[in-house]
Amino acid sequence: MIHQDKQPKFRTGYRARAITALLTLGCGLAGLACAQDAKTIAATVCVACHGEDGNSAIPMFPKIAGLPESYIIKQLRDFQNGRRKSDIMAPVVAALKPEDFVSLASFYSGQKVKPGEAGDKKAASFGKMVYFEGNEETGVPACVGCHQPQGAGHLVYPRISGQHVQYLTQQLKNFASGERSNDVSRFMRVVAKRMSEEEIDSVAAYLADLDSK
Repeated sequence: MIHQDKQPKFRTGYRARAITALLTLGCGLAGLACAQDAKTIAATVCVACHGEDGNSAIPMFPKIAGLPESYIIKQLRDFQNGRRKSDIMAPVVAALKPEDFVSLASFYSGQKVKPGEAGDKKAASFGKMVYFEGNEETGVPACVGCHQPQGAGHLVYPRISGQHVQYLTQQLKNFASGERSNDVSRFMRVVAKRMSEEEIDSVAAYLADLDSK
C-alpha cells in the first residue's frame, strides 16, 4: 500500500483502471475494521491498487511485492504520521492497527515481484551506466551502493528492480522537488536533485525489467 505522492498524467486505459481501483478501495475500507489478518486486509483493501500479490498492474501504483519488511513498515508509519503525504494512503493507514503494519510487511515481503515491461533499450543502456557508475561530474552516486546489483534493496533501501517506470520516475522527481521528504538523512532528495531528467528516465527504464535480464 505504498503509493506515489503526486498524481501524474497517465493513459486513458490506465485512468479507467485507476478509478475502478479507487472505488474498490473505498468498499474495502468499509470492512477493514472486521479484518483479522494481513491476507484478509491485502485481499479486501490493498488489492484495489497493488494487486493480489503486491504486483500492481497500474503504473501509477507501485509494486510492493518483495520489498524489505523494514522498508514497508517505515512507509506505513510515515503515511500515518504525515511524514509521507498521500490522499489515498492516509485513510487506509488511519484504519489500520500498529500490529497490522508488521503483518502486512511480512506478507508482502514474502511475495515475488514480477518483472515489468522492458524500457527503451537505448535509454536502459545509459541507465545501467548511471546505476552502476553514477555521474562523477555532477555528484550523482551509483545507485548500486544502496540498492544492490540486482536492485533488490536492503533494510531501509527498497527493492526497485521490476518497478513501474512511471512510478519510479515520479518518485525521483518528487524527491528532487522536495514533495517527498521521508528519505533517510535527506539522501534521496540530494541525489535526485542532482540527476538530469534523462538520467531519471534512463535509470527507470533500466530497472523496469531488471529481474528478467
